[in-house]
Amino acid sequence: MSLRIGDTAPDFEAETTQGPIRFHDWLGDSWGILFSHPKDFTPVCTTELGAVAKLKPDFDKRDVKVIGLSVDPVDNHAGWAKDIEETQGTAPDFPMIGDPGLKVSKLYDMLPAGAGETSEGRTAADNQTVRTVFVIGPDKKIKLMMIYPMSAGRNFDEILRVVDSLQLSARHKVSTPVNWQPGEDVIISGSVSNDEAKTIWPAGWKEPKPYIRIVPQPKD
Repeated sequence: MSLRIGDTAPDFEAETTQGPIRFHDWLGDSWGILFSHPKDFTPVCTTELGAVAKLKPDFDKRDVKVIGLSVDPVDNHAGWAKDIEETQGTAPDFPMIGDPGLKVSKLYDMLPAGAGETSEGRTAADNQTVRTVFVIGPDKKIKLMMIYPMSAGRNFDEILRVVDSLQLSARHKVSTPVNWQPGEDVIISGSVSNDEAKTIWPAGWKEPKPYIRIVPQPKD
């Protein structure tokens, strides 16, 4: 099953380092980030998990639940967490899914259906496509997908920035321009007519082109 932005994030049951979950129930009414790893004890992923652990207070402030996945059993994750704490300074304090049967990896189209039924004997290179970040809204719809190669560590500051943009757009009828940072000017969404825009922004807007209507970031 191919997944696209706007699709409902597939629900599943899985074992995690914090006990069994049903994904949609675990998300509740929060935003969610699911990010995956091709194998435990891999170097780039070790740095990423440490970085996300340090950023968890920032995700909490945004009501974003974070959950990781690795194509290895949950029992292996505990030993990896010790390595992460030793080398990165912080151990993961969010659940890590074990996916030894490859069920979630295949459900989320990160591995093909013919990849087999077990992680046993598979290398990180065999699972190299299990390197995706999914941002999921409270409506359980996929809002963003980012896929990274094993050689490039993910930029979680950028993922935080995109979460800020997505949440702003969910609250207000705006989009964010290139390289936008919170507090900077935004663009009135194309679905908003000029008549409607006048009621929302009575002070007007800058309009370098009719399809580019720039306003200050709305306040909540």
